[in-house]
Amino acid sequence: MQPIVHLVVGYLCYAAYARWRFDGPPAEVPALVAIGGAALPDLIDQSLAAAGITGVTRTIGHSLLFVVPLIIVVWLYARARDREILGVAFAIGLLSHIATDIPWHVLAGDYHELGFLLWPITPMPEYSGVKNLGTVAGLEVTTLWLEAVIFVAGVALWWHDGKPGLEPLRKFGRK
Repeated sequence: MQPIVHLVVGYLCYAAYARWRFDGPPAEVPALVAIGGAALPDLIDQSLAAAGITGVTRTIGHSLLFVVPLIIVVWLYARARDREILGVAFAIGLLSHIATDIPWHVLAGDYHELGFLLWPITPMPEYSGVKNLGTVAGLEVTTLWLEAVIFVAGVALWWHDGKPGLEPLRKFGRK
């Protein structure tokens, strides 16, 4: 999945949780934390690959062996400061990223590329990129098509919700 789409999916997942739990759209800071959690795996792994530390772009940041303990630590920290909702938002964002990296490999039959889930115990080959999902009316349908639909729908919902998370960024930018 494209990195920008992960941010949208993180927002969509947290927005669904907020509507279920609080009966309304997400609040500013939790929405931003969920989006940040969704960005984290790619920020870590693509930075490591760009620096030449790893040879692939899905390693520690995408590994459940790192992600699960990190979520626990962040949640405990947030809970100790009476901001448990931020720990929940972070977990939703981060887990949404990992969860949405799985289906494309399964649909394409590239099961070996799921090695990132338990890296470094399991090897992670180079990511093969966009997956072909089939042909419809002579037109090749790839994962990018579905990601485009998810992106547009997510941005539309975020806009409809009042663009939560944007105001804290604006305040930070004014400092």
